[in-house]
Amino acid sequence: MKIGITGSLSSGKSTVTQMLSKGLGPIFNADIEVKKLYSSKLFQKKVSKKFNFKGKNFKKIIKAKIINKQLSLKKLGKFVHPIVRKNMHHFAIKNSKKKYLFFEIPLLVESKLMRYFDVIILVSASKSKRVARFVKKGGNLSLFNILDKHQLKPKEKRKYSDVLIVNNRSKKNLKIKVNNVKNKIL
Repeated sequence: MKIGITGSLSSGKSTVTQMLSKGLGPIFNADIEVKKLYSSKLFQKKVSKKFNFKGKNFKKIIKAKIINKQLSLKKLGKFVHPIVRKNMHHFAIKNSKKKYLFFEIPLLVESKLMRYFDVIILVSASKSKRVARFVKKGGNLSLFNILDKHQLKPKEKRKYSDVLIVNNRSKKNLKIKVNNVKNKIL
């Protein structure tokens, strides 16, 4: 069974994915795949050449260019998403004998990947909670707003989801909700 977990920025997708998958199956995390790409010298070279920028701290440069509207997330996404999608397919093939596969993909609906999953779980939280979580992790408010605008609103994502988990309270409360979902779908 392929389970897709999606949601807006800082909604708690990773926490839900960890709780849900514990002891059941491997996780494909799109954000981790992107971080791996950003660490690759070959990828950095290709992106720097494609978007014509230079500097030593690749990730910092990209963030600054996005915040200053010198680099569009859409253009960057057209470069990054096909590679992440290819890695996702390799993960699925490599783990095809496992009973459960978990895919944490923030842009699952935006990338029109719904047909790949047996169950789609949407993790949602209020914007104020998400902003607080993002800033607490060292995130920049301007970057949050840009990234958040790039994603569909939870109301739109809900149309394509089988399960909704609202994460506006404590971790203990979230664990109860995740266990209820586990009992229903697994």
